[in-house]
Amino acid sequence: MATSKEFLNFILEQLSGLDEITHRMMMGEYIIYYKGKIAAEICDNRFLVKAVDAAAKYIPNAVYEPPYKGAKPMILVENLDDRDYLTGLFEAIYPELPEPKPKKKKIKQEETK
Repeated sequence: MATSKEFLNFILEQLSGLDEITHRMMMGEYIIYYKGKIAAEICDNRFLVKAVDAAAKYIPNAVYEPPYKGAKPMILVENLDDRDYLTGLFEAIYPELPEPKPKKKKIKQEETK
C-alpha cells in the first residue's frame, strides 16, 4: 500500500516550523530530509524516523519497524498531532543523523575515432 498524498501533506504541515525540510518520492513512498540529511521515511502511511540514540531517548518505549521488507528498522512515530513534539524530535536527532554520501561524479566517455 503506497502512502497517500494527504498523509504526506499532513506530515509536511506538521514539520513546517522547521527550516530546510524537503522530501523525495521513492517507489510510492517518501524520504524526508532535514537540512540535507535523511531523517525519516513515510511508508504505508506510517511516519518512521532514523533509529539513532537521540530518537530512542526522545520516544520512550519506542517501537521499531522496518519501512519495507528487508530494510533496517526505524522508529515509528505515533504522536503526529503535536507539532512542537515533532519539531523537538527532529532537532534532537539531527546531530546524530549520518552525513549524506557524496555523489559520484559522472565520467564522460571520450569518443574514439
